[in-house]
Amino acid sequence: METKIVLDFIHAINCANVIKMCDLMAIYHIFIDSQDNRTIGKETMRQAWMGYFTLFPDYKIEVTQTIEKGSFICILGYASAAYKNLKNKENSIYWRIPAAWTATNEAPRRKRSGFQNLSLWIKCTPLGAGN
Repeated sequence: METKIVLDFIHAINCANVIKMCDLMAIYHIFIDSQDNRTIGKETMRQAWMGYFTLFPDYKIEVTQTIEKGSFICILGYASAAYKNLKNKENSIYWRIPAAWTATNEAPRRKRSGFQNLSLWIKCTPLGAGN
C-alpha cells in the first residue's frame, strides 16, 4: 500500500472533501473506530462523514509520523476539532488529542458472486484513551 494514498485521504479529510474521500475508498471500505465499531461500505461512510463534518466542520488530522511495512501503514499524530465550530473564552469546546490510524488493503476476502473483493481497512485509536 502506498503512503501517498493514505496521506491523500487525510488531506481530503482536512478539507472536509467527502467526494474526494469517497473517490479514494473501495466499495467495501471498512472503518473501525476506537471502540471497535465497524462502518462498512463507501455509501455508508459518505453519510457518516457528512454527519461528522456537520458536528465538527473543522476536524483536522495532523500527521507527525508515518510507518509503512508492506501493505500496512500506521499514521501517528493528532486529531482536533471544535463542536460545530463553536468557540468560547475558555476554548472548552475545542479538543486536540494524540491519535494513531492504521490502514491496510489486505482485509479478509469476501466471496461474492464468484469473485473476491479487497477493501481498505482504517482504524482510528485515540492514544492514551485506555485502548
